[in-house]
Amino acid sequence: MGRLKFFFWLTDIGFVVYWLLTLLHAIPASYLFKDYANPILAAWNWSFLQLDLLISMTGFASLALYQRGHAAWRSLALISLTLTISSGLQALAFWVLRADFDPFWWAPNLYLLIYPFFFLPGLVMGGKAEGRIQQRIQTATDLLPR
Repeated sequence: MGRLKFFFWLTDIGFVVYWLLTLLHAIPASYLFKDYANPILAAWNWSFLQLDLLISMTGFASLALYQRGHAAWRSLALISLTLTISSGLQALAFWVLRADFDPFWWAPNLYLLIYPFFFLPGLVMGGKAEGRIQQRIQTATDLLPR
């Protein structure tokens, strides 16, 4: 699992914290997205709750299975990463349709969209692709002047 473990903890805890802060209305108004008080936009935001918590549950479950040495961790990790891409893509698609660029909201959603692609090849190919990627990185590093 290597580096993926760090990203799962960061993402899955991040989702839980975000939704707790949202539930408690603890996010300062200056950080809320444009038109946050609009009931339709608030409903749009809350429509991500189930998806985001499912991402966290599958991520946490994958970590637990990995810790126990159960091979099913890969399947749950694949599901979690795929759902993560979907969550980030849906949010960004919405902001694009609204022609609304706020780095505070774009950055985390770009993270959700992009980071899983670094781990999907290794999961799909059973670690073989990850080994090849590491080998290519090492080869490229060896070519750099010292």
